[in-house]
Amino acid sequence: MHKSAQRIRILLIATLVVFAVLIGRLTWVQLISGPKWTDKAMQSWRREIPIAPKRGNIIDRRGVPLVVTVTAPSVYVVPAQVRDPRHTARTLARLLGVAEQRMFRDVTRSSMLVRIQQGRKLPQHIAQAVRHAALPGVFVAEDHLRVAVYGALAAHVLGVTGIDNQGLTGIEARYDEALRGRPGSIGYIANARGAMMPHTAMREVPSQAGNDVALTIDARIQTVVERELDTAMAALRPRHVLAVAVDPRDGSILAMGSRPTFDPARFRDTPSAVYNRILPIWMTYEPGSTFKIITLAAALQERVVSLDDSFFDSGAITVGGATLHCWKHGGHGQQTFAEVVQNSCNPGFVVLGQRLGKERLFHYIRAFGFGKKTGIEIGGEENGILFSLPRVGPVELATTAFGQGVSVTPIQQVMAVAAAINGGTLYAPRLVHALRDGGRVVRTFPPRAVRTHIIDAATSRAMRQTLESVVALGTGRQAFVEGYRVGGKTGTAQIVVNGRYSSSEHIVSFVGFAPADDPRVLVYVAVDNPVGIQFGGRVAAPIAGRMLHDALRILDVPPRVGGLPRKEQYGDVMTVVVPDVVGATKKDIMERIGVDVTLVHYGEGTHVVWQQPVAGTRVPVGSRVQVYWRN
Repeated sequence: MHKSAQRIRILLIATLVVFAVLIGRLTWVQLISGPKWTDKAMQSWRREIPIAPKRGNIIDRRGVPLVVTVTAPSVYVVPAQVRDPRHTARTLARLLGVAEQRMFRDVTRSSMLVRIQQGRKLPQHIAQAVRHAALPGVFVAEDHLRVAVYGALAAHVLGVTGIDNQGLTGIEARYDEALRGRPGSIGYIANARGAMMPHTAMREVPSQAGNDVALTIDARIQTVVERELDTAMAALRPRHVLAVAVDPRDGSILAMGSRPTFDPARFRDTPSAVYNRILPIWMTYEPGSTFKIITLAAALQERVVSLDDSFFDSGAITVGGATLHCWKHGGHGQQTFAEVVQNSCNPGFVVLGQRLGKERLFHYIRAFGFGKKTGIEIGGEENGILFSLPRVGPVELATTAFGQGVSVTPIQQVMAVAAAINGGTLYAPRLVHALRDGGRVVRTFPPRAVRTHIIDAATSRAMRQTLESVVALGTGRQAFVEGYRVGGKTGTAQIVVNGRYSSSEHIVSFVGFAPADDPRVLVYVAVDNPVGIQFGGRVAAPIAGRMLHDALRILDVPPRVGGLPRKEQYGDVMTVVVPDVVGATKKDIMERIGVDVTLVHYGEGTHVVWQQPVAGTRVPVGSRVQVYWRN
């Protein structure tokens, strides 16, 4: 009996201990760890249908939308909530234009949530039809479609987005984090099969829109630049043509484009080399005579030459056993160094390089930003290539002085010339000036000076005056703009083919700015292997001149007086000033327009409401003037 009582006592104690442990464990689970396990349970029960955020707009310097986001809903299916899979598949297949069997596989999948691939980013009328079908387990969630407002305008700069609204190229990629916003969701509680739990409600967490990116680009100037690029492609049939317009006072990019181009809405139909490569920052080549601006700036700053000094050009100069030729057979004879610049005389610039020596010349080349990236805010920029100083012998020094043997990008040239004429400050190119949340400025991006005092104010003033003489009196005459003072420099660079310089393939270019006494716009144009004449002064200069003319008017820059008159020479392209025909009727338009240009008519009506080019533009005789008619 005693042993039985002892066994009962031990059993009771053991039972009490077990119950105590269980109670303790339950207390721990329910009271102390309860919220954690509840949260884990809710996570396993919770299902979410994503709500894509509205991507921010990309706008120009005046607030004009260039890229916007429009609503384009997408269809999702929760298979566990589909009551009649065959009817659901048949209805969705009809509305979305998909094979019924394929849709049946989607709505019967063993997934918690299925995004219907053919139901992504739908037009509103189709999305509305899906909603009206009221199919259990089928949801229409908010989604968005990216739209370039002006089609291909500035396509390379703006860039493109993928199917999930992620930035892939250009500004879209570089500022993706700011643009994309924060996603939302529609949440509900589901059982193990994915069906919505009874007596529960759906909960919506709204998405948060992305910021707007405000560019320094002016859509009006960009339109002018792209008009000229299209004209050049049609008339000259080059491999490539590109242009950059910048405000030299602070490095703000006003326009940038190239051809070939693409439609952002169908960019996948274009070779990736076209939409991935932004030629003004990616393309590298020998610059030719536009590079002489750097040599001249260095020579004037170091006081190794006066523009009034004399130089005799025989047509060639021998350096280190190599004979380097001037572009003009027989040379230019006796001339001042101001005329050396006007005539783009290679032997004269060889002498400037020799007077500077390789250490000083290459110091200035690097100070003006060549040999490394400019830091522009979009991807794909190249460095260019310079000789290392130990490899620079007499011939390399000579050829570098007139722009041969070095490799640069267009954007490097643009920023370097801007520094040469703005007083000596090299700016980083600026494409974005602010991030905005509606009307509120979230962040600003002020101009950034990379280097100051490369040359002094007096040297910069002499540069502007000398380059103005190039346009008025020298090889850049085709860029002359009536009523404005324009400075600039031509370039004609041979292309290396199979390791040798080609005598028939060139990149022709022109860099120009206006007004020459107070530059507001600087334009660079490069044409890769045009058909026919291959001289920068004959091909690229007139293109740049038209860009400058229209850009100055767009920016309300008043005409200038006191400039050098244009010197006419045999062989110059004859030009005519386009008259104002806005408001003209069909009866009197021919009296206004004359016979020097060709009219191209668009639209129907009795009066001209718009013309392109605008009145006052100087164009070659025979150019087309587009007129738009409306009642």
